[in-house]
Amino acid sequence: MNRLSNERSAYLRHAASQKIDWYPWSEEAFEKAAREDKPVFLSSGAIWCHWCHVMAKESFENDEITRIMNENFVAIKLDRDERPDIDRRYQQAVAAMGLSGGWPLSVFLTPDKRPFFGGTYFPPVEGFGAPSFSMILLAISQYYKERRDEIEAQSSLFISALRPDSAARGSLSMDAIDKAAEKMMASVDKARGGFGSAPKFPMPGAIEFLLGRYFISKDEEVGTAIKKTLYAMAFGGFHDQLGGGFHRYSTDQSWGVPHFEKMTDDNAWLLRNYCDAFRIFGDPFFREIARGIIGFVDKELSDPAGGFYASMDADVTPDDEGGYFTWTREELKHVLTDEEFEVFSRHLVDPKNSVHHAPSKVVLSVSENIDDIAIKTGKPVSELRAMIGSGKQKLLAEREKRLKPYIDTAMYTSLNGMMISAYCRAYRALGDRHVLDRAVRALNTILTVNVRDGELYHSEGVKALLEDYVYLCEALISVYEATGEDCYFHDAKRLFDISLERFWDTEGWGFFDTEEEVVGLRLKGIEDVPRPSPNALAIMVLLKLAAISGEEGYRSYATDVLNTFMPDADALSIHGGYFFCALEAFFRMLKLDVRSDPKSDIAQAARSAYYPYSVIAYSDIGEDIVIPCAGTTCYQPVETAQALDEFLKDRKANG
Repeated sequence: MNRLSNERSAYLRHAASQKIDWYPWSEEAFEKAAREDKPVFLSSGAIWCHWCHVMAKESFENDEITRIMNENFVAIKLDRDERPDIDRRYQQAVAAMGLSGGWPLSVFLTPDKRPFFGGTYFPPVEGFGAPSFSMILLAISQYYKERRDEIEAQSSLFISALRPDSAARGSLSMDAIDKAAEKMMASVDKARGGFGSAPKFPMPGAIEFLLGRYFISKDEEVGTAIKKTLYAMAFGGFHDQLGGGFHRYSTDQSWGVPHFEKMTDDNAWLLRNYCDAFRIFGDPFFREIARGIIGFVDKELSDPAGGFYASMDADVTPDDEGGYFTWTREELKHVLTDEEFEVFSRHLVDPKNSVHHAPSKVVLSVSENIDDIAIKTGKPVSELRAMIGSGKQKLLAEREKRLKPYIDTAMYTSLNGMMISAYCRAYRALGDRHVLDRAVRALNTILTVNVRDGELYHSEGVKALLEDYVYLCEALISVYEATGEDCYFHDAKRLFDISLERFWDTEGWGFFDTEEEVVGLRLKGIEDVPRPSPNALAIMVLLKLAAISGEEGYRSYATDVLNTFMPDADALSIHGGYFFCALEAFFRMLKLDVRSDPKSDIAQAARSAYYPYSVIAYSDIGEDIVIPCAGTTCYQPVETAQALDEFLKDRKANG
């Protein structure tokens, strides 16, 4: 056993039995590298990462590679979920080298933590014009011994390239929102849904922005594109057709074959998207998909005592990627009746969506809709739906007998904040009290397990990052809006005031990602990767804090962040989706001032009402009214759900 056996991270413990002399990220490792005059090899990955497991089996359990690493390097293993701040810096450094990033991330460092070479997965044997990992290790070791001056100069340049610049600030206008929508629409795949080409990530910030654009502008081209995207994702193998929820991304343009890991952050943001789509379009299919996500999260990613786990692995072994989720025709025939198999073969089996390493196995995806099957077979639609529903239950029960991919039970503050906010949104869209209760229980758990002596943590032993503060503050506000309990708003305000003290850039505006320098850097950014940027979400939180509290200082901070990142956001297109949500909210935020008991009918009407950029504030009890306010203008009080609905329809009609 190496030094990783007692680590909190499941990913690090997974490598504890390897013969490589792994260190966790620690000063001890870098001191050893300096003392022995060796470079550091850093491997960053995650327990859900298929190719991390492949490289572990092929290389980190290879005796020759182990010998080379132990003799020539100090090896560090990093869990990118536990330390996203460190991983982020080296991902960006590898990109600055002109190389591709991702996981596993493989980076070579000097003893003072500066990167000088890197990549992702390195194969154990030479082939297809690529050197083997052992060849790379030996070459890097020799390079380090013979070209130290060159390494020192290059590594300094890579670090310098990551430092945030103080670019000129932009101006805020509604025109920028229209232009952003045009750019995003230009990248829409109109035939297959989504944005761009393979691999396809869902980009939930861009989806949320375009949903809001459609609601306000009534642009049918936008509405059609978003519905196409949401349907295509839900019909594809990217969506778990049996267990609900979504995988991380699609390897092809048609959402057919995914990378199979299922992540808390992806499912939280897609839950928001499908709930918003249901409220905007009224399509019960979107409600069904949202409920499927909730069912998956409740079953697989929820702690019974409260809180949400981090992820579900892609596979059980590196040799059978996605094996838990895929089916051969023989396996389907074994579980289903002949009649069910005939229908399933039409509805959910597309031979094109077989996995590359095992062509006989397919990812279930909708290949033919039920109405068309009814026409071809003469069977009633109701009978087909019942047959498909029954078949899905049989297959899911059979799948439960398989060895399940590993579930990382770590409860990170940022991920819990995302899912709590998503559950609150689902409660308001679907009206299911169970969903709100789960959110409140998770919030109270995180405020217990990830707060020590009044200090917020990302996870045990890791101090909170900007993302933890921002996502938790959004969760607190979401629970306040859903319950009317003031304590949650006061906690949000207190925590966000702390984040302003610790993360605000007093010289250039915006928020740094860490309280102190990490690897000599504090980073700022606005890019969705693909989950929305903490800086973008911070703007939204600031706008809500200003509306609820009446303190204009929060709005001033929001203005500063918007101005700071406006030049960068202009060029980001879909990767700036949530920034433009925040910009639209800056101009359109609607406050619903609920002057009634939070349990009253009018308060429930305010929670059920939909406007993409709104916030609920609770004040005087007893009047039983809601006063809508936008900016410095307040409108006629409304006393009934119907009157509130009419007000929002009128506001929508008038932009």
